[in-house]
Amino acid sequence: MIVKNDPNEFQNYLVDAANYKGTCDEVLLPENESEIVEIIRKANAENIKVTVAGNRTGLTGSAVPEGGIVLSMERLNKIIEINTSEKFAKIQPAVLLEDFQNEVEKQKLFYPPDPTERSCFLGSTVATNSSGAKSFKYGATRNFVSGLRIILPDAEIIDVERGKNIADGRLINFESHNEKKYSIELPNYKMPSVKNAAGYFVKSDMDLIDLFIGSEGTLGIITEIKLRLLDLPNNVLSCVVFFSGDKEALQFIDKTRALTYSNRKLNLQNEIDALGLEFFDGGSLKFLSLTFPEIPASAGSAVWFEQQADDENEESLMEKWMTLISEFNGDLDNSWFAFNEKEREKLKTFRHAVSWKVNEYIAQQGFHKVGTDTAVSDENVFAFFDYIKTLMTETSMPHIIYGHLGNSHFHVNMLPENHEQFLQAKKLYALLCSQAVDLGGTVSAEHGIGKLKRPYFELMYNENDLRKMARLKKLFDPNLILNIGNIINPKYFENS
Repeated sequence: MIVKNDPNEFQNYLVDAANYKGTCDEVLLPENESEIVEIIRKANAENIKVTVAGNRTGLTGSAVPEGGIVLSMERLNKIIEINTSEKFAKIQPAVLLEDFQNEVEKQKLFYPPDPTERSCFLGSTVATNSSGAKSFKYGATRNFVSGLRIILPDAEIIDVERGKNIADGRLINFESHNEKKYSIELPNYKMPSVKNAAGYFVKSDMDLIDLFIGSEGTLGIITEIKLRLLDLPNNVLSCVVFFSGDKEALQFIDKTRALTYSNRKLNLQNEIDALGLEFFDGGSLKFLSLTFPEIPASAGSAVWFEQQADDENEESLMEKWMTLISEFNGDLDNSWFAFNEKEREKLKTFRHAVSWKVNEYIAQQGFHKVGTDTAVSDENVFAFFDYIKTLMTETSMPHIIYGHLGNSHFHVNMLPENHEQFLQAKKLYALLCSQAVDLGGTVSAEHGIGKLKRPYFELMYNENDLRKMARLKKLFDPNLILNIGNIINPKYFENS
């Protein structure tokens, strides 16, 4: 095990991609599961707070410590197995998403979850139930996790396999390798029925594995993951379509989404069925224009989409997409169509660039990132977009809007130019979160809550529900040592 106790050696462990900064006493880099167990036992005995860190690509402060020690998972980075016949993989948590996807594709297999930051650790994507552009078709990480090996906060080890441990109503029982028995009463609160990564996933008759997915490391430390894989698609149509304004792009997405849902329901194989539908407003295009000078100067918005195809239906599918684009006056002459892997990679780079460019800008300004992760129901997407535009216009706040509009999921990134604007941006962020919740949505559709979003998480749940979550956490972690500060404000542990 590597121990870093000189602050000069671990400054990079005290900040994440949102520029959220923390403090700690030392950083530990265990080599194996036994060393992690030893760390957790000592932490319980000496009441030491432990923050588990991945590659610190997150945007919520989840991996940033507030005192105590950092337990970095970076040395548990092996791909244990890729099973091509049964289509699954076993990995350690610090395998990079990009490396993993490249390896499975060499075996003609496919792992769909695609968070924007592909240098993230896969363990972190499970801890936050990450998603990405293709979640419109495939759903979030949860849909592909079939097994987890976990060190609980009391240093006991459990293996959880999907389908093997189902709750009886709200009561779920399981035991550790050492035959320690656990009986957990799951809380009862209403989760929003939209794409959501905020708080503990709980429901009656649920699978135990789903409780840990998206729990942001607060209920245990993942040391091994089993992931379901799919066959690698033969071909993928990929396109960035430019529109004159926001209205046409949103209407195009709305129509495409409706067609996709209908065609999936009828199981029609040779009709429009988008993998992802990503929106970029005019501000986003201007923000990207230095990096991508080929963006048309007249473009007022853009939509990136993809669809699986094969040699037999590729031409007919492209014709159907062209007809749909024309219906909403898309700029067919200047839009970008990818016809080979190199061209698809260029469009993928464009799709991902806006996020890292925002992070780069924020770091240069020295502020925390102020960017929403809100989602609302499909029927409320136009009303919410109008609210966003009105609020930004009335306050003259520099901003860009993009997001996974297939899932009605918006990222409004404010770009403050000075401290006064930064303070105003934080107020606007709270208003946007509040409006999303009022529309039945969530304050975090894919990034989790961490530490930065706790105040906005409290817009979604009342004090009674938050104390239910705190009690659930304490059932797993009675000494409150593991990732304290993530999801739940520590004040809710009092008298819970």
